[in-house]
Parts: sequence; C-alpha cells; structure tokens
Amino acid sequence: MSRLDSALADRELPPGVAAGQATLPGLLRHRARQTPERIALREKVRGIWHGVTWADYFERVQAFALYLRAQGFGVGDKLVIASDGTPEWFYADQAAQSLGGVTVGIYPTNPWPELQYIVRHCRATFAVCGDQEQTDKVLDAMHNGDGLPDLKQVLTVDTKGMRHYHDACLKTFDAALAEGRALARDAAQRDAFEHQINAVSPEQDALIVYTSGTTGMPKGARIAHRGIIHNAALVGQVQGYAGRPLEVVCYLPLCHVAERLMSPVAQLVYGSVVYFAESIDAVTQNLREIGPGFFFGVPRIWEKLQQQIVIASREARPWVRHVFERAMAVAQPIAERTIANGDRPVNWRDAVTARLLRWLVFSNLLASVGLDRTWMAMTGGAAISPTVILFFRAMGVPIYQIYGMTESSGATHVQCSGHARLGWCGPPLPRVVEQRLGEDGELLVRGPVVFNGYLYDEVASAKALEGGWLHTGDIVEIDPERGEVQILDRKKAILITSGGKNITPSLIENALKESVYISEAMLLGDGRHFLAALIQIDLDTVGKWAQERGMAYTTYESLAALESVRELIDADVKRVNDRFSRVENIRKFVILRKQLDHDDGELTATMKVRRNVIEKKYAIEIAQIYGKEAGQ
Repeated sequence: MSRLDSALADRELPPGVAAGQATLPGLLRHRARQTPERIALREKVRGIWHGVTWADYFERVQAFALYLRAQGFGVGDKLVIASDGTPEWFYADQAAQSLGGVTVGIYPTNPWPELQYIVRHCRATFAVCGDQEQTDKVLDAMHNGDGLPDLKQVLTVDTKGMRHYHDACLKTFDAALAEGRALARDAAQRDAFEHQINAVSPEQDALIVYTSGTTGMPKGARIAHRGIIHNAALVGQVQGYAGRPLEVVCYLPLCHVAERLMSPVAQLVYGSVVYFAESIDAVTQNLREIGPGFFFGVPRIWEKLQQQIVIASREARPWVRHVFERAMAVAQPIAERTIANGDRPVNWRDAVTARLLRWLVFSNLLASVGLDRTWMAMTGGAAISPTVILFFRAMGVPIYQIYGMTESSGATHVQCSGHARLGWCGPPLPRVVEQRLGEDGELLVRGPVVFNGYLYDEVASAKALEGGWLHTGDIVEIDPERGEVQILDRKKAILITSGGKNITPSLIENALKESVYISEAMLLGDGRHFLAALIQIDLDTVGKWAQERGMAYTTYESLAALESVRELIDADVKRVNDRFSRVENIRKFVILRKQLDHDDGELTATMKVRRNVIEKKYAIEIAQIYGKEAGQ
C-alpha cells in the first residue's frame, strides 16, 4: 500500500477498509455488515419520511445485480439511468458497479435527441427510467433516427400511466428486484455476487459523466472508483465530517458529478444519511423539514435562498424590517473581519455580538429556509458572488467554496476554516492534488483524482491530459504562500475589446446577479468598442415589485416589456458600473423577451449559459445594441 493509501485508510475511510482496495460496492458491503440497522436513505412517501437501512440498501443492490447478471450484464457494460434522485437510482448505480459495469446518468431534463446521443455513444445495454416521461424519451430514441441498437431492456421505477404500454423491451424495476431476490435464495448466486465485488478494481471506471456541452457535443468523462473515493475522503477530512452525524439533502441531478460526490459517494465514505428531496422546487420546504447539518448548494440555490430571506424581511412589519437591516449592518462587518482573521473573531465583542444576533434576529429567518441547524455549507459548480457568501456568513451560516470539474472526479480545491477568503476557492486537496500555472495562466492539476480520459475519444483525452497534467480551461491566480486559487474566468470566455482590453465577464455578470431583480446576465463586447449585456429578469421578484405598484402584466414577456421595469434594471446596472473601471462599464443592455431554457438549447443541463447559442439566437437584440458593428 502506498503512503497516500495508508493515510487515507487511517484517517478517512471506515476502519478496516484499505483505500488502495476500496471500491464503491466494497464500501457499501462494509457499511451493511458493520452498521446493518442504521438508516442510510430516507424518502418521503405520501407525506411521511420512510427510512432504508444499510442492510436493506445492500440487499436491494444485490437483488438488482443478480437480475442484471442473469440478463448478461457484465464487466465494462454500461447502464444508463434517466431519473430524478430516488433510492432506486442508488440501487441501480451500485448494482451495475458491483458487476464491474459502469453507470451513466442522464439529466431528467434532456430531450430525447440528447438522450439518444448519450445512450448510443456509450453503447449502453440497459436503461433505468424513473417514470413514464423518461421511459417515453427512451422509446422515442429507440424508434427514431438510427435508434438504440445496443439497448436490450428498459426498466421503469414508477409505471403510473403506462398500463397500456406493450413494448417487448419494457419491464418494471420492482419485477426485476423480485427476480433478483429469487436468485439470491441460491447460496451459489450470493457467492458469485461476492466474488464479483471482490474482483472490481479501484482503477476501473465506476461512472461516466457527460460534460455539459457548452462548446460542442458532450464528452463522456470516465471516472474511476479510486479517484472519486479519494476525492470524497479528502473533502470530508478538510471539512471535518469524520465522527459527526451528517444529513445530506439529495436534490441536484445525480448525473452531475457534484451531487454524485456529495450524496452517494460521501455517504459510503462517512456513513451519512441521504434524504431525497421531493423535487428541485420543493427543496426549501424539504430543508425546513429535515434541518440538515450539512448543505451543498449550487450558486443559484444560494441566490434563491437569499432572495427568500430578503423578501420575507421586507414583508414583515416595519419595525421587524428595521431590526433586520440594522442587524445585517452590524453582522456583515463582523463576518468580514472574522474571515480576514482566519475564521476567528478578532475580539470577544465580535464573538458575543455575532452569537446574539444569530439567536435574537437571524434564527427564525434561517429556520424559514431550513438552515437554522446547518453547521457546514458548501457551494460550487459555478462562480458565486462574494456578497452572497458574506450575507449567509453574517447570519451565522459558514459557506465554503469548492472548486473542481467533472474530469477531476468533482473537486480539486476546497475552502475550510482558516482558508475562506471571499472570491477564492481554497488550497488544493492535501496529498492528492498538485497544481501549477500554464503559460497563459491556465490552472493545471494532476493526481489520483484525475479522470481516466474521455470515452472513445483518444484525441480529446490526450489534449485534456497533455504533459500528464489536466488542463482545466480556467484562468486563475494562485497565492504563492497559501496555495489558494482564485478563478478569474474560463479560458474561452475572456473578452477582448477592440481596444485590446481583456475583460473577465464572470466578475461583472456576478455583480449584476447580486440584484434580486436579475436572474441571469451575459456580457457582450468581444472585438467591440464597448461592453453591453443581455439580462434576464427574475419573474418572481420583479413580478412582486410590479404588483406592489399596481402595474399590469400577464407573462414574463409582458413584464419585461414594461418601461418601469427597464428603469428598475437600469438603476442596478448603474450601481454595478460604479464598482468597475470605465472601460468595464456596461453602456447598453437589453432585457431578454423570454426566459432562457434548456429545452431551447440556451442553457446546458447544469443551467450554464451557452454563449454561442445565445449570440446567434439573440442577434436582433445584439444588433439593436451595436448597430452596424454587430454585423461586421
């Protein structure tokens, strides 16, 4: 065992599990044997939270694996899952991996042509679908174009509305479990299953995550058991998970590497309890019910939570609103001083004041969004405005930034106590990540968390791993003393004006999105004389603002067309301009006539803006801004 594996076995993985031999199904088996009666999963059914023990979890994985094995699924085979987060997602994931197979998640929002591309490209032989909608998309993909020639069977979890479906490839997930349980009665079958778990290598592909495809067709990133286990183990060590009760809310798509890392993988390493949110729209309600000690949120979720708290304070009685505003005016400077002092209050007065403000003022507002018991919170997946982090810090919720990418098994840099500077992402994970800067300022990393390459694409793999280093595509600044990283922007996103000025769009875009009235912003100006922006207003907050002033509207489009709304946004744009140099000022903007949508190809499945698509789709608006210059 290497020095690295020894350290992981001693400090991060469960006692008796050697990191050099750890695989995801191996960790599941260990949990089921060591703590069989402890709750592993919780799902809300008809308004009541039901629990699944580690023993039940393993038993269902074994049953489904034996069924797949009987159907010919084996080492290297691909199983796709198109579903929202459910316990069955976990069962199917672990079952495929226990047989030496690979799981491929598909975003539930993907239309059938995108699903067809992924299923065809990875040559999947089995598909698990969450419900009728996802099953319909697989069937459409099978019956249109070139079809899905490798797919043998489609297993549906929730068959509501499918009584009259008679396709020969269809089967219910429950029926497959029943057949697997019958096979499990045979000791020889159980022994064979144990042998297959033992045969899985930590270096094998465990999952394939398809990139979001902002600049082309998605690529399948091959992530090994060892890489993602090391990642979860070290993130937990840095954040101090070990030995603490940990509840995790699973609400992001499980095909996203961040949710896979934070929910099923971290759970296997640290024995946490995973709660499945009823839906992305019900997250805040479920948070209130669960009151998790840990919460991972992508920036948009934190922005929404901030908006809810601000709106709740504004709707309160005038004296309550005044108290909240005064409390924030005191708490935010304390939070800034504390962060600058290595996460330690600078004096006893700050420490006492922060505790009193949380107890007397902020606790009820935090309880309204389910964060009143949160002792650890993280954010990642995209850039976040430092003001959002400072807002929650002032209220007593410590949010730490995490940075990484699909190709690094989820994370390479993590903030922690003492390394929490606003706008930075913390130092690299200890012992598993090396970093350096490329000639153009691009962040390069290497270590056991780096992926195995892109599926069936040696050229793209060689380019991403040129010289033995993973090329992240991010332009960064590295603190030479602390090793911390500050992300400046994507390498391909840097704008260069016609005057030769390099502009980092994310800084200005995030400043715009600090407004409760702006939900999305895209900076323009590459090769042009000045900067401009396309802005999407927030329907909820702007709608409420308009209603309070008696303004009539029926849809997003009619709301966005109001001159008063333009004046509202113009005031926020001017406030942002005051924070930047003149050359970085937005001289003109257009409010988009519709909300950006994944189904229209404007956003990726992870809600990132596809800049090239937007610029083509909104060419008329851009022409209004730049005139003749736009057509040059």
